Amino acid sequence: MSFETIELDIRDGVATLRLNRPDRLNSFTAQMHGEVAAALAHIEAAEEVRAVVLTGAGRGFCAGQDLSDRAVAPGGEAVDLGDSVERFYAPLIRRLAGLPKPIIAAVNGVAAGAGANIALACDIVIAARSAKFIQSFANIGLIPDSGGTWVLPRLVGQARALGLALTGEPLPAEKAEAWGLIWKCVDDDALASEVGAMAARFAKGPTRGLAKTKALIRAASLKTLDEELNLERDAMRELGFSADYQEGVAAFMAKRPPAFTGR
Repeated sequence: MSFETIELDIRDGVATLRLNRPDRLNSFTAQMHGEVAAALAHIEAAEEVRAVVLTGAGRGFCAGQDLSDRAVAPGGEAVDLGDSVERFYAPLIRRLAGLPKPIIAAVNGVAAGAGANIALACDIVIAARSAKFIQSFANIGLIPDSGGTWVLPRLVGQARALGLALTGEPLPAEKAEAWGLIWKCVDDDALASEVGAMAARFAKGPTRGLAKTKALIRAASLKTLDEELNLERDAMRELGFSADYQEGVAAFMAKRPPAFTGR
């Protein structure tokens, strides 16, 4: 596949999707949205892909929306931002959250505005120590979109969510880890190896089981205990017939590493 604003590399079961507008801190345009959507559709359909890494080129992860891609000026014609959310950002967040493969956000630099919330929509967030997460919407009179108002209070609580959203103050990666906003903060020069090792682990893992785990945990906050117990029962029934479960048990009994196939 040929792209202009992103790069897609697939090898050894891992798809690396790199936002590639480094001169604009990988901020989104309509073209980038279209290319990311096409890449994710390909990733979802490709059986050989069993893990995904989302990252940015250059010194930033993603600065959110490229404001120069919208003709907005005082006294000028208004832009329907709700349409932008409905057409681009909401589908992207839904696709990341629902992707039946584990996805790691490798946050290599600033993640601001929608860029921060796109990272948080991934299953695992590993950030370089120099990275910062910025809910910059308040600075231009907006609200945290791309799932920001949903995910922030669930990850860090209402007090911290309001502080981040209302002030727009940068949150360093180290503090983001301490607050439980992200999985891990690592030294900048260790980011690639840390993410690579985790992606390789997922790519060799029991893909169906990982996908079910992701789906159930993401749905849990909207379910009662009884509903979640029933979903767990159904998932265990399905996975109990999988080849990966049989291989996992056989490997455990034989005291050898499992050779999962994702089936």
